[in-house]
Amino acid sequence: MNSATRSSAARLFGTDGVRGVANQYPITCEIALKLARALAQVFRSPSGRHRRILIGKDTRLSGYMLETAMASGICSMGADVMLVGPMPTPAIAFLTRSMRAAAGVVISASHNPYQDNGIKFFSHEGFKLDDEIERLIEELVFDESKLDRPAGPEQIGKAMRIDDAIGRYLVFLKSCLQQPRRTLDGIKVVIDCANGAAYKVGPDVLDELGAEVIALGVDPDGKNINCDGGALNPARVRDKVLAEHADIGIALDGDADRAILVDSKGEVLDGDDVMALMARAMAAKGRLAFNTVVATVMSNLGLDQSLKQAGLRLVRTEVGDPAVCREMRANGYNLGGEQSGHIIFMDCSTTGDGLITTLMVLEHMLDSGKPLCELRAMQRFPQVLHNVKVSRRVPFSDMGDVSRVIGAVEQRLNGRGRVFVRYSGTEMLARVMVEGEDEDEIEAGAREIGAAIEKHIGIGSR
Repeated sequence: MNSATRSSAARLFGTDGVRGVANQYPITCEIALKLARALAQVFRSPSGRHRRILIGKDTRLSGYMLETAMASGICSMGADVMLVGPMPTPAIAFLTRSMRAAAGVVISASHNPYQDNGIKFFSHEGFKLDDEIERLIEELVFDESKLDRPAGPEQIGKAMRIDDAIGRYLVFLKSCLQQPRRTLDGIKVVIDCANGAAYKVGPDVLDELGAEVIALGVDPDGKNINCDGGALNPARVRDKVLAEHADIGIALDGDADRAILVDSKGEVLDGDDVMALMARAMAAKGRLAFNTVVATVMSNLGLDQSLKQAGLRLVRTEVGDPAVCREMRANGYNLGGEQSGHIIFMDCSTTGDGLITTLMVLEHMLDSGKPLCELRAMQRFPQVLHNVKVSRRVPFSDMGDVSRVIGAVEQRLNGRGRVFVRYSGTEMLARVMVEGEDEDEIEAGAREIGAAIEKHIGIGSR
């Protein structure tokens, strides 16, 4: 593969699969079909045993188009396809593992608006692919001469719909509770499914466990996913919790791999809050592996302090749940996640699961006999996040003015906070995070850095 091709291939996968605007490169039927063929080749069976690849999606309008293209590509390489329809991303990880599929495919852009879509893969073990396998798939997409011949007429694969996928996942979710016969009787829950992939299974699992369920965002129409609610906008679930005097509110994102919680007083708990309270709960029962939590560089300094006060340790990784998962697997840790609400309970699942997070917190509430508002375990440092739309990605170190502004803000914080600047892996955005004790000071610092970036590579810059 020449250098030009390699450069193009390197841009196909981001921090979490391939993502973009639907029906525009790279989220086109053509690329989806090529990705499917490459996936089928990479995960071919050494023994010659017939392979099966599972495909799930969220509720976006473009999911039908991409699902068909992916199924066609896989079948053309002689593998069978198992279609499960709209299901949470973590459900695809579980079903891939449970049904002994060679690989799993998720068609989703998670928290993005409906105009976007994405394609991400799971291995037969239910883990997201590592960089080496993604590079191999990219190489096959951009250099089709390395692809095997398509299957002959007698070897073409079949596509079949799996009708009991939701039932299988419901049984799995309930099995994650520490007490198998645990019920949620007497608990009133508001759940906002963001008109996304959990619109059916989310309310169902809570109802089957005996909770009184008030469901929002359960009427997907292909275009209202993540619209005015869900994890990105927990105000809707918060208002409902207060109006209904509910015990807890759960706001999921479009593919339900993350959850933002609301307590009975209307206070929001993000992923850092959940990791702080669950780390303490697990450690008290001797269940927190190595007394360690894994989080990204974006997690609040309050999480560090909370864990230190409890005699626990925090390990930080680069941004993205794949980075968190890699660190957990490499060192045997069993709790980690992101501030965004993407929490990995490795004893239960191979990836973040908003519904497992919900069940773990509910079980802790029942065990403690306390409402969620009394279980908070961290004091948050003020943190400001500014997004700057950019026309291109230039290393920040190559923009002298930007580097000088970042250095000046860090100097003013004088060790009482942090500055972290990065590019989004899924959108054309520069993300500026400033954290410290004084909210006005960090807000001013974030604006200064954002303005410097915008001057150099903002949408209107040249």
